[in-house]
Amino acid sequence: MSASPAGIQDPGTATASPGVLETRLTTGLSREEFARDIWSRTALLTRRAGDFSDLFSARAVDELVSRRGLRTPFLRVAKNGATLPDASFTSPAGVGATIADQVDDTALWREFADGATLVLQALHRTWAPVGDFGAALGAELGHPVQANAYVTPPQNRGFDAHYDVHDVFVLQIEGTKRWIVHRPVHPDPLRDQPWTEHRQAVAEAAQGEPHIDTVLEPGDVLYLPRGWLHAAEAQGEVSIHLTLGVHTWTRYALAEQLMSSALAALREDPWLRGSLPLGTEVPDDATAQVRERLLAAVTEADPAPRFHRARRGQARPAPLGPLAQLAAVDRLGPGSPVRLRGALEARLEDRRLVTRVGWLDFPEADLPALTRLLAGEVRTAGDLGLACARRLLRAGVLVPAGQ
Repeated sequence: MSASPAGIQDPGTATASPGVLETRLTTGLSREEFARDIWSRTALLTRRAGDFSDLFSARAVDELVSRRGLRTPFLRVAKNGATLPDASFTSPAGVGATIADQVDDTALWREFADGATLVLQALHRTWAPVGDFGAALGAELGHPVQANAYVTPPQNRGFDAHYDVHDVFVLQIEGTKRWIVHRPVHPDPLRDQPWTEHRQAVAEAAQGEPHIDTVLEPGDVLYLPRGWLHAAEAQGEVSIHLTLGVHTWTRYALAEQLMSSALAALREDPWLRGSLPLGTEVPDDATAQVRERLLAAVTEADPAPRFHRARRGQARPAPLGPLAQLAAVDRLGPGSPVRLRGALEARLEDRRLVTRVGWLDFPEADLPALTRLLAGEVRTAGDLGLACARRLLRAGVLVPAGQ
């Protein structure tokens, strides 16, 4: 059974773009077309999108599990649709590394040889090429991105049919894998609405006609919106694929921030802080008055500060090398090349620069230079002003351009 025509896209001549979405994931489909026709709406299979060996490989798997001292939960192991207990593949690592939850590569090998799937979690934190790629994609989409790798022995399946509460881009790295995809039983699930709440409906839907039943080969990309059911099985060789999970911001999340802002304002209302009268029943007039004041607070509330603060908390800034940073501070001069640190979510709010690494207040005279910095126009410390540049370097907001 092949995918329906609407769900499969063969690459064509892509519009020139610096973005990784167009150039590496949805080749032949522009960002505007993806946003209009695909994003959060339907699955998309892109054949031969490209070579992903620069991001991940079998050698990367071996290095991570045998030489990097990985600990749980950076690794999960699944078999026959269930996750194995951590103790089955972890142990202390000897003198100087006696922490008990480190990956035991011998135990892991035995589980893998017996058909278990290795799930390398949060690769955006442990493997630099994947981290850089995920950060670039997240910046383009405006939604945070995480990365996992799934390493499955031949003819084995790690998990039964399920759905995720985030969108995913599946990048087939090595080997082949059969994917069976069904439409949602619970469209657009929120983060606290896992598939296990609809276990029976998922199992029944998985027996029906699939929307996509295909084998992914190296270089293929499959996009699935959150809620779409899927199960995957390796074919005649070891399969490695990357899953880029896009943790989408929703209108419901915006409503949560709006309500939080309104409730924060209502805390300052002495009448609302007052006690209800004695008795077990809530008076109707009290409910009506509270509702009236709540509606007024929601109408006046500005959710933007809380929303942006929540966004900043969902991801980390680009890596910062402390030794290179100290050298940049010590050698700082007017011609020193500098740049804004990546993935900071930096914003100017009046005279305050708010970022993922904290906030700084500035005098009025520095604001034009900071505005140029956020626009990407600052090239040297002299462009910004030495005192301002030194302060931003020490705060980890500015980095040397070569870092």
